[in-house]
Amino acid sequence: MRYDVGIGESAVSKNAEDTIKTYALGSCVAVIMYDRVQKVAGMVHLALPDSDLNKEKSISSPCYFVNTGLPHLLNEMQKNGARLNRTWIKMAGGSTMMDSDNRFDIGRRNVIAIKRFLWKKGFGIIKQDTGGNISRTVTISVDTGEIKIFNSHKVWFI
Repeated sequence: MRYDVGIGESAVSKNAEDTIKTYALGSCVAVIMYDRVQKVAGMVHLALPDSDLNKEKSISSPCYFVNTGLPHLLNEMQKNGARLNRTWIKMAGGSTMMDSDNRFDIGRRNVIAIKRFLWKKGFGIIKQDTGGNISRTVTISVDTGEIKIFNSHKVWFI
């Protein structure tokens, strides 16, 4: 089965046959977690760094924001049997899209908020593909933990 993760959504699976996929990451960031022993994979598609911008949305769609989406994903990973001390974390996205003068710089702000949150919890990103001005689609295989990133021009792995 393939789980499609939209903006402000997440998915977690421990079924080896599954893949988790999110589309067209611009300034949004996908955070991907994987417990390599239990083979539990999770992904969240984060749009904005801080839920203080919209408290109502943070309740109805906690995965929309870094500060509410990451705790949600960590919790869901544990509920599915992942042990966080052996779970790696990667991320992709955080581009500068339609903001040529970096006025809002949402992509960069998302990346910084993610790193700060994880650092405070004692975690770090082991690999990332962020920045630039490209859109990224990301998939993870639950069986192998392989992450494929692609857009209309190329395919690469992190």
